[in-house]
Amino acid sequence: MYIIGISAYYHDSAACILRNGKIIAAAQEERFTRKKHDQNFPSNAIQYCLKEANINSSEISIVAFYDKPFLKFERILETYLAYAPKGIRSFLKAIPLWMKKKLWIKELIKDELNYSGKILFPEHHASHAASAFYASPFQEAAFLTMDGVGEWATTSYGVGNGNNLEILADIKFPHSLGLLYSAITYYTGFRVNSGEYKVMGLAPYGEPKYKNLIYSHLIDVKEDGSFFMDMSYFNYSVGLTMTNQKFNKLFGGLPREPESKLTQKEMDIARSVQEVTEDIVMKMAKHVRMITGKKYLCLAGGVALNCVSNGKLLRSGIFEDIYIQPAAGDAGGALGCALIAWYQYLKKERNADGKNDFMKGAYLGPEFSNDEIKKYLDKKGYSYQLLNDEDLPEHIADLIADQKVIGWFQGRMEFGPRALGARTIIGDSRSAETQKTINLKIKYRESFRPFAPSVREENISEYFDIDRSSPYMLLVADIHKDKQLKMTKEQEGYFGLKKLNITRSEIPAVTHVDYSARIQSVSKKTNPRYHEMLTKFNDKYGCAVVVNTSFNVRGEPIVCTPNDAYICFMRTEMDYLVLNNCLLKKSDQKLVENDSDWQKEFDLD
Repeated sequence: MYIIGISAYYHDSAACILRNGKIIAAAQEERFTRKKHDQNFPSNAIQYCLKEANINSSEISIVAFYDKPFLKFERILETYLAYAPKGIRSFLKAIPLWMKKKLWIKELIKDELNYSGKILFPEHHASHAASAFYASPFQEAAFLTMDGVGEWATTSYGVGNGNNLEILADIKFPHSLGLLYSAITYYTGFRVNSGEYKVMGLAPYGEPKYKNLIYSHLIDVKEDGSFFMDMSYFNYSVGLTMTNQKFNKLFGGLPREPESKLTQKEMDIARSVQEVTEDIVMKMAKHVRMITGKKYLCLAGGVALNCVSNGKLLRSGIFEDIYIQPAAGDAGGALGCALIAWYQYLKKERNADGKNDFMKGAYLGPEFSNDEIKKYLDKKGYSYQLLNDEDLPEHIADLIADQKVIGWFQGRMEFGPRALGARTIIGDSRSAETQKTINLKIKYRESFRPFAPSVREENISEYFDIDRSSPYMLLVADIHKDKQLKMTKEQEGYFGLKKLNITRSEIPAVTHVDYSARIQSVSKKTNPRYHEMLTKFNDKYGCAVVVNTSFNVRGEPIVCTPNDAYICFMRTEMDYLVLNNCLLKKSDQKLVENDSDWQKEFDLD
């Protein structure tokens, strides 16, 4: 039995496929169209899923869509009516798209898939909850979902037990922790729905000077974590911006212009909203534990991608363990609605072992064989060296030790926003220059942005203050005290971006200004080749940690195909590219005739 799950028309459209309840494939549409956060109907992702399952649309048993379009439309109409005549520009922009496309999801699915079977429409936050709980290693657990908005709900909690999922309470639009964070993202000059993690990364450079201002004017938080926002400061309900003049007056000026210089003000605002977010999540978690009595907690929704908050929640001990869906945002809704179809609609039994989740390391996207890659490289006339399986890990470890930056393209592409050692750029974590080099010469992004470490799972507690694995790069923990380097008194007095270039640990390239790191632990079981490379690096150079950042440049999605990888490699100052067993050296590459326009000639066929 095959079930297709689909999310679309907000951001990060995606598709997944289950075979008899097992996850076979999942991918975001952006990876195929090369349009970051592509929200269009995921036709390419669906076709990939069908191809991976080796079926055609006639063999699909059920299709599920991740929310209820008519209920969402009801919320939009009621909101516009409540604010009328204010918001007419937004209304005129939004309604035609709903009338032409978004209300006709059922018909669109039938036409796109040539499908006439059952179509299910779970609620948005149920899809989030299902993506976390049903994919988790827990047989029973509480769940907490937090995002911008679904139909009406912006936050919900409840209980999962076996194949049953029950939402116990929610908070409704316009009161939204996700939209509060997005409003600050907008005000500090970053792009909403993609720049929130920049605010999180910027926070340690600031002081929480605006925290009381946020609490006294923007949001009223109760002891159980529920909250009420003063909407007179916000414009997102019916406007084309997130904030308004009253918000500007409160914070003493207009929003920062995108790409303009960051000031201490933006850093302090970022720190303030980050601490408010952490406070609210902690209060919610305590309440959920008290009400449900469950030992474990599952998290999903865009706010669950706030790995600083996640790390603090784990260390609090409120729950014995937490599980975060690696595709916690809307892309993961495609998975959640498919799992609802299997476990709740079909009432299939679920058995979790308490140790292993069902995500297969999140390696659920397309992969390419050595033969396919060699065929592509030979056709294009690109120079490469073919390495055997035994030599490759050590060879790459040697290049890293020689301070080379490498595009690492191996196996199946990751599902979700994080690169986890399949479509990754890697470098030497021991070098203080690596962060600057990769940010400025390869990623072309802001200098303050930290890089994540990939560490062998068995070495995680040796380097970081954490006692369990972190396979999906969704937990932040401090660098172990033994690895930290003491700052001088002068350095301790630094403010803002002056903090950036201080060497803080034995692995400075992955140590943030507050001695923290967003950790990915690498398992031999789920990614044996990446693990073996780390093993060789550790054996020869005494370090089990490398820099890991996503294989893309700023403004583009993570690469999907060998051609995507080659284009990114040539557009940047990466030194080497490894495509499975094929190693390409930058200095050996020559621009082949007719390649200057970088036409995409290699696809899934």
